[in-house]
Amino acid sequence: MPSIPKILIGLGIALIVIGVLWAVVSRWIPLGKLPGDIIFKKENSTFYFPIVTCIIVSLVASLLLSLFRK
Repeated sequence: MPSIPKILIGLGIALIVIGVLWAVVSRWIPLGKLPGDIIFKKENSTFYFPIVTCIIVSLVASLLLSLFRK
């Protein structure tokens, strides 16, 4: 049972690190505002789906995970 708190603390630290990296990287690479991200604006609403950003984040995460598995 003591391993669950350690896992939660590790996940929390990982999320903090990812958030800080996202803030630093977004200065040079406009994640969320890349060409191909879908934005529909109407009078009272906006629909936003960052599909290209999702693909890039997925590729980077896959590469990092494959490096750490070896």
